[in-house]
Amino acid sequence: MSLAPLLNAAPAIPVHAMAAMAAFALGLVQFAAPKGTLTHRTLGWIWVALMAVVAASSFWIHEIRLLGPWSPIHLLSIMVLVLLPIAVLAARSHNIRRHRWIMIGIFAGGLIIAGLFTFVPGRIMHAVVFGH
Repeated sequence: MSLAPLLNAAPAIPVHAMAAMAAFALGLVQFAAPKGTLTHRTLGWIWVALMAVVAASSFWIHEIRLLGPWSPIHLLSIMVLVLLPIAVLAARSHNIRRHRWIMIGIFAGGLIIAGLFTFVPGRIMHAVVFGH
């Protein structure tokens, strides 16, 4: 395992990857910790900010090009940027069920499923974990 492929990539890629890894770890903490507490809300705002960085930074990553410089993953980024404020507003209006399902969906789709695709051979994270 070597961080060299990640650190040698275009600047948006390490920003994107580090924010995603931090959001993944913090998301696991959020799932395990008590809900509705000041700690949950504080860590939740940090998680939302991290996910916004993950989604926004993807627009400067063009490793997979299917429609000009864009790929289907960019649609996921748009969806995350739309759903984050909806989830926050749901929590603020005490619609906890909606908040929970949106946040679980963002975590599962935006971090787990999309994250697994970063380990496909030829991708940077594959090189980080498994070597070239």
